[in-house]
Amino acid sequence: MTILAVTGHMDLTDTAIPLVRAALRDVLHYRSDGDLVGLSCIAAGADSLFAEAVLEVGGRLVVVIPSRDYRQAKVKLQHAETFDRLSQAAYEVLVMPHETANRAAYEAANAVLLARADRLIAVWDGAPPSGKGGGTADVVLAAREAGTPVDVVWPEGAQRRK
Repeated sequence: MTILAVTGHMDLTDTAIPLVRAALRDVLHYRSDGDLVGLSCIAAGADSLFAEAVLEVGGRLVVVIPSRDYRQAKVKLQHAETFDRLSQAAYEVLVMPHETANRAAYEAANAVLLARADRLIAVWDGAPPSGKGGGTADVVLAAREAGTPVDVVWPEGAQRRK
């Protein structure tokens, strides 16, 4: 069994989305041994693209929701249908024991992703940590410090919104 977790940028441009989607499919086909489990917080952007790709290749999706209020407090209207669809398609949904979505909740969710994964897939442009904690670069650094292998996915032409 292959267990992959994802971290990645939420602010992908419209032109980056199909590039990242295709790159994720390629990585999952390469990494899957026929029994794939994908761990994702299913936030907009990279997390949801990864979750969709896991399901497309026949893998099982495990969703980690950072807090009890996350759906109501943080999921924007344009992402709500995707969030709900992926939650319903998940093999397992783990809601972290935080009441509110905040930095501590995100960091706890990321820690669960890393603790359960064999590898981390990072949809990451290589930018350093922002200093806020819990971002893509922070998760990549934590994975590397823990000895978890990291596959960076940033296809040529991918960009973030400014």
